[in-house]
Amino acid sequence: MSSDNAAREAGRDVPGESEPVWDVVVVGAGPAGASAALAAAGAGRRVLLLEKAELPRYKTCGGGIIGPSRDALPPGFELPLRDRVHAVTFSLNGKLTRTRRSKKMLFGLINRPEFDARLVDMARAAGAEVRTGVTVSRVEQHGPAVPDRRTVAVVLGDGATVLARSVVGADGSAGRIGAHVGVKLDQVDLGLEAEIPVPPSVAEDWAGRVLIDWGPLPGSYGWVFPKGDTLTVGVICARGEGAGTKRYLDDFIARLGLAGFEPSISSGHLTRCRSDDSPLSRGRVIVCGDAAGLLEPWTREGISFALRSGKLAGEWAVRIAEAQDAVDARRQALNYAFAIKAGLGVEMGVGRRVLAIFSRKPGVFHAAVTGFGPAWRAFTRITRGQTTMAEIVRTHPVARRMVSAADRLPGGVRQAVSDSS
Repeated sequence: MSSDNAAREAGRDVPGESEPVWDVVVVGAGPAGASAALAAAGAGRRVLLLEKAELPRYKTCGGGIIGPSRDALPPGFELPLRDRVHAVTFSLNGKLTRTRRSKKMLFGLINRPEFDARLVDMARAAGAEVRTGVTVSRVEQHGPAVPDRRTVAVVLGDGATVLARSVVGADGSAGRIGAHVGVKLDQVDLGLEAEIPVPPSVAEDWAGRVLIDWGPLPGSYGWVFPKGDTLTVGVICARGEGAGTKRYLDDFIARLGLAGFEPSISSGHLTRCRSDDSPLSRGRVIVCGDAAGLLEPWTREGISFALRSGKLAGEWAVRIAEAQDAVDARRQALNYAFAIKAGLGVEMGVGRRVLAIFSRKPGVFHAAVTGFGPAWRAFTRITRGQTTMAEIVRTHPVARRMVSAADRLPGGVRQAVSDSS
């Protein structure tokens, strides 16, 4: 073995090379990537966090921080809350409107640019190096750019190469790292959103209260999230209903009396859920958050899944970086996949079944949460992070029977969702 390769194997810099061999390179600086970088840097490893945009940057997202998101935040993180939600107004395609209130806060609302930037700052403070405005074109685990079997080459858009002992892909559901790993998706939805500045009189009416509207298209719903002088208004539905989803958003805004206000931002985004058998790793490369297709299938909530999977990815990336051979690296990657599937995977499985039922019977959900005390209490406990849908299904016979019924729908859960879309 050459002295240069020996140095690389030991994790030391090689004379004449401009870049060190990083222990962990994280691609994407959203909640998943920042959490991964923070976890790996907090373990004392040399971490590089790459982000294609300049921070802070806007992301299409409602910005709801539920209990699982709050609980997954690093110690000392101060949430930049724009509002605290104590009331929820429910409607069924604009009808049968009812507001339910809680003495305790249900969840908080944030603006993603502030939230993401603060997480990145914590990763930087823990020792991670952050580079923005950097595009990753591909990763290579074999070939001339890879000096040895313990190293991954991250090839940048300008042709430069960054070397790492392990790589975490957190670059979104359409990113390059998920494609390298071979992530498979079985649910794709289109979310449309408008950030609408409103005068104080309108903002005051919405303070502390959100609206959830069960929509006219199968599996669709809309939301209004107040953030001071701006309302985040959005809708989501299965991809393939683009015109119908846009019509739903326009009608939704109009009937709320907000059509006369000019949005400061109008945007759209595709959310993607992984299939049960989708890989989470390939060699020394693992994926988390949206890049892995990890989000709640019914609500399409992704922040808590990003934070939780990102932290796990950072911790296991350290173990993969320490692996001395391909067998050990594979073992650590499989352990990461097991940790994801045992927690988030179980929640996703229940969420798929709930979506299948909701897509066919949204009125039942509306009647339950607005008129049935136990259903409302379950909603509040889930949003506060005191329980999960999976736990409710496991412990409550009625909920278990309802969710089990989804498996008996014609063609099973996936076909039922597909048919309804």
